[in-house]
Amino acid sequence: MKKKLVVLTGAGISAESGIKTFRDSDGLWEGHNVLDVATPEGWRKNPSLVLDFYNQRRKQLREVQPNLGHQILAELERDFEVYIITQNVDDLHERAGSSNVLHLHGELLKVRSTKNPNYILDWHDDLNFGDLDENNNQLRPHIVWFGEEVPALDQAITITQSADYFAVIGTSLQVYPAAALIDFAARETPIFYIDPKPIKIPNLRNPLEVIPEVASKGVAFLREKLLQNL
Repeated sequence: MKKKLVVLTGAGISAESGIKTFRDSDGLWEGHNVLDVATPEGWRKNPSLVLDFYNQRRKQLREVQPNLGHQILAELERDFEVYIITQNVDDLHERAGSSNVLHLHGELLKVRSTKNPNYILDWHDDLNFGDLDENNNQLRPHIVWFGEEVPALDQAITITQSADYFAVIGTSLQVYPAAALIDFAARETPIFYIDPKPIKIPNLRNPLEVIPEVASKGVAFLREKLLQNL
């Protein structure tokens, strides 16, 4: 049986493909205050701005490609049972060839009903006012905004609990509840933390190896370490 590698990825892995990180150093996301474009209050206040914002992100996604970090994680499926739990809303893991990808914070290429959260559609074009579900309710981006529940969290916890290896790549571990996943890894599970600016992880019981590199270099190093253990 293949050992199970569970990987939590964040904005850092997509940044190397040219996607701006969720919150740049100035506190803005593509020039917008996060509260205006990534909260239910922002949606109620100015839905036109929110629709336009995610339409632009969808267009941007068509212009970028998976990078070496994404590709190596997909290739590791030859030797490991790999599960990707991502905070990212892009589809770069899937396009690189990863088979098991769980999106904690939604997906840019999907939309959902404003009234029925289970009514979800694939969506690759602009989303506009007048785009409705089957009951004539407006559609919205399928994104988990700040202040909303994370429907995939329980599944992510279950996956994490079964990991033989757990890797954290390109995330500041500042956004909860995703950042708390590391606490659900079994005590003996080795943890690899890849980030050019790693933070100190308090109260961690697990064996930890910090790899202070950008995602692509760090994932290449991770591959070598894991293959040595086969």
